[in-house]
Amino acid sequence: MKIIKVATSKREQFVDITSKLQNVCEGENWDSGILTVFVPHTTCGITINENADPDVTADMTGFLSKLIPRSNTFHHAEGNSDSHIKASLMGFSVSIFVKNKNLQLGRWQAVYLAEFDGSRERSLWLKFQITD
Repeated sequence: MKIIKVATSKREQFVDITSKLQNVCEGENWDSGILTVFVPHTTCGITINENADPDVTADMTGFLSKLIPRSNTFHHAEGNSDSHIKASLMGFSVSIFVKNKNLQLGRWQAVYLAEFDGSRERSLWLKFQITD
């Protein structure tokens, strides 16, 4: 397992981590398989989505904020229940095919850390499984 760090700068934001993951693939001694990326945090998630138009991630952030607004009506004492709910909806892991040390993403796809309770330094746990 490998761990990489990602710094976030806002309470809610999508951080494109595709190049960080690609750099890991290029630096390892394996060639092809499946890369699993896991976020060991309860207030951020991970997703794959469009990277060609930044309005997509802005729309996602805006929609989630409308769907689950920050509110003092939640019971959780830390005041960040909206962050926990958004992270659970987003999910905490993705698996990505790797071929010849290259992430196999669609033309418009990128991998994003979805921050909902920043700014913070987040960890990503990476595990590679060799396949035939």
